[in-house]
Amino acid sequence: MAVRTGPTNYQLQLLLQELETKARSSPFWKRVVVDLQKSTRQRRIVNVYKIEQYAREGETILVPGKVLSVGELHKKVAVAALTFSKGAEQKIRDAKGSVLSIKELLLQNPDGKKVRILG
Repeated sequence: MAVRTGPTNYQLQLLLQELETKARSSPFWKRVVVDLQKSTRQRRIVNVYKIEQYAREGETILVPGKVLSVGELHKKVAVAALTFSKGAEQKIRDAKGSVLSIKELLLQNPDGKKVRILG
């Protein structure tokens, strides 16, 4: 049986340490921590067309994984994720949306209010 060691990415380890304190008081951030602690193969991958399909105009979306560029986006949304492909980042910006890291979202919205987890 394999021993679970957690993420080996140093930036992800620092982000998880920062989120751990918020996770004690917020079920939203606790869910994000659980998703980010998963192995790379189990981490969420969301394409731009899924954001177009499920997000509302002006909404904030959190993807605890990677955003890829398949599809089109016509809604102005703020998207926070662990990583973005270059094409996805460009499509979000072309739709007048904003691209955030999870750490930036944590600083802007420490309570996690009105944020939708996608993936």
